[in-house]
Formats: sequence, structure tokens, C-alpha cells
Amino acid sequence: MINSFEIPFPDKDLQQKVSEVKKASLKICQATNDERKISLNKMASLLIENSEKILNANKKDLLLAQNKGISKSLLSRLNLSKDKLLIAIEGIKHVANLTDPIGQIQINKELSQGLILQRKTVPIGVIGVIFESRPDAVVQISSLAIRSGNGVILKGGSEAYHTNLAIVDALQKGLDKSSIDKNSICLLKDRNESMAMLNLEKDINLIIPRGSNELVKFIQANTKIPVLGHADGICHLYIDDDCNLDLAVKVALDSKIQYPSACNAIETLLINKNIASDFLRKAIPIFRKHNVQLRGDERSMSLGIKLSADHKDWSSEYLDLILSVKIVDDIDGAISHIQKFSSKHTDGIITENKKNAAKFMHVVDSAGVFHNCSTRFADGFRYGFGAEVGISTQTLPPRGPVGLEGLVTYKYFLQGSGHIVEDFSSGKETFTHKDII
Repeated sequence: MINSFEIPFPDKDLQQKVSEVKKASLKICQATNDERKISLNKMASLLIENSEKILNANKKDLLLAQNKGISKSLLSRLNLSKDKLLIAIEGIKHVANLTDPIGQIQINKELSQGLILQRKTVPIGVIGVIFESRPDAVVQISSLAIRSGNGVILKGGSEAYHTNLAIVDALQKGLDKSSIDKNSICLLKDRNESMAMLNLEKDINLIIPRGSNELVKFIQANTKIPVLGHADGICHLYIDDDCNLDLAVKVALDSKIQYPSACNAIETLLINKNIASDFLRKAIPIFRKHNVQLRGDERSMSLGIKLSADHKDWSSEYLDLILSVKIVDDIDGAISHIQKFSSKHTDGIITENKKNAAKFMHVVDSAGVFHNCSTRFADGFRYGFGAEVGISTQTLPPRGPVGLEGLVTYKYFLQGSGHIVEDFSSGKETFTHKDII
């Protein structure tokens, strides 16, 4: 169990790695917008050049994982097909062309004549990311970190070790062909290093864990470094009684089967009692055709669902072709269930009733609330962010798919010409507090 794992003290090798990333981050935060854009395009080019090496490394990881009996959902995430790699490479190019996140003026205000206050976006510094299985996450996270002027320390799951190593090697070669220090990207080798990293609060500015709720909570409890939590994806879709049945079935099916091991796939289907019989008559044969195992409450079982769902099902992230089904009395029943069991990732409603749609979307407190569309749209690439470091399920920002805007912070810049507070206390000078447009 992860809770029994003792946090080791960083050894000299890890301290040296982190020191190199920190030095590189001080350089990259001074790089121009064009220099960072060029570095990303070089990274993309080197991934293309090394694609065969990367895909072969992934085949090796897949074989090793299969021999260890790893779960089907983790194997799905681990599998890096040629198409997945090409999509990740396109994502890098997209990120390169996004607006520079650094130096954006959020506040521009005259405090007094000649005393100007600005709040500008700046890089965070050094970001540590701990994630499981998905090697394409290395590409997404690295491109976002470099574009936003940050150094990044990566620790992927051991099952993807050879793939991650090949990807980082290509990315660092790309940086070598640009003006950005290749040490801006660092890959840790084992779990001891990733856990020891939690003790380096003076050198690492943010930790982003991408994995189970257990992993996120463990890291939050064992580090002084700020943690951007990405917990389970227990997503719901509510079928209202005022809905287009064919649309409801289509969206529900896509939300479950398009990529069932993704965190934005639905795990629970909530159905209004007035429409349940008609909906399930249409939906059950279609779900069965696509090998989806349906687990229902008593009312849904009376309408054709064979397997029983218990209390544990409502709080389970299956990441597989399994879907729990519950019939509710009305929209309030659906919202009540979601409030109790949702992980605040993404929840949706299918309805033609605008009042019900508005109520659902305002009351449900999730990072994403969707109306008449698949929950699978909850993704940084699909949102136009180019990529994401993960999806944050916390209430405070950043929230939802975290792209460039989640990897910058801000500083206050105050420019004067000998202004002193005493002059304002004595009434010699006065504040204007006037916005500069």
C-alpha cells in the first residue's frame, strides 16, 4: 500500500538532477516567445525522427506489462499507437502557436501620478509531475512546461519506463537544437526518486500528481510543496424525461465506449423514472452490442438490466466497459446523487428543457458541466489548449483541463520615481487608483 511507503531523503544524484532543472528554469524564464516556440517545433521534429524507436520501446513495455498481468485499462493507457504519437506531436505544434502565456498584463493601474502598478503573468519555476501509464502525457506535459517557461521533472509509471525514456531522449535532442537548455526536461528513474522529490520544497515549486485518488492524497499529505490535485474521474450523465431518446442513447454510448479507460468517460448513468422504460428499451441492446456490462439498481433491473449494482458501484471509477445505472425520480434526485458520489470531474445532462439544463449546470459543482454532448469532450486538446498536464478536480483554479494558463502565476510590478508612503500619510500626495487602458 502506498500509505505505508516511507518518504526517503533525496540522495546526491537526485539533488544534482533537480539542481540542473532549477538552473535551466532560470534560463528558460528569460527566453523570448520566439525562442520557446522554436524549441517546441524542434521537439516535434525530433519526435518524428525518433518515432520508430519510440514505438518499438512501447512494444517492449506492452509485452512486459502483459507478462505481469497488468489490468486492461492500464494496458489501454500504456499503448502508444502511431496515431496517438502523431496526435501528440500535432499537439506540440498547436501549443507552439498559442498566445504567449508569459507577460500578460492582468492589472494596469495608476496608484498615483507616476506610480504605476501592473500584475503580469510569470512562470511558476520547477514543476514535478508524477503520472501513471500514459506515455503520451510526457509529450503533452513537456511541451506545456517549455512553452510556459518552466522546468519540468517527470516520473511516469514503471510500466512505461522504456517508452518514456525514448520520448524524453527525443525531446532533449530537440532542445539541444534550440536555445533552450535540455535540462529543462528531466525524467526520474524510479519510485524512490519521485518520493524523495517531495522533500525538495526549496527547489520545486509545484507538484502535479496524475493518478489514483489514493496517490493524490498521499502526496498532499507528505510534502510541503503546493500540490495541484487530479483525482478520480467518476463522471455521470443524467437522462432527463424531456429529451430526444435517440440523441440520449448516442451521447451516452459515446461517453462510455469511445475510450472507456479515460478519466472523462462516464461511470454512472442516471435516468429519469418517466423516461426510463423507453430509454432502456432502446439503450440496452446497443450497449450489449458494444460489450458494455450494465449494473443497475432495483428499478432499472425491473426494466431489463441483468446485473445488480451495489453501493460500491456508485463510487467506482471502472475505466472499463462497465456502467452503473440508476433510476431517479427527477432532476433533483440526479443532482443529489451527483453531489454525493461525483469526483467533480465532468457531469452532463441530456434534456430539451432549458430550465432543467440551466439548473443542472448551475447547481452541479464539477469542473465541467455539459448539456446534450459527450463527457469525452472534457480534454485540453479538444478545448483548444493544444494539450493538458491533467484535469484538476479541485474547486479553486486552475480547474478542469489544465493547459498553459495553469502553469503560470503572477507578480506585482510597481514602478515609481522616488515615491514614499510618508508623503501619502501626510497628505502631500494622494492616490488616484485609476485604471490605465
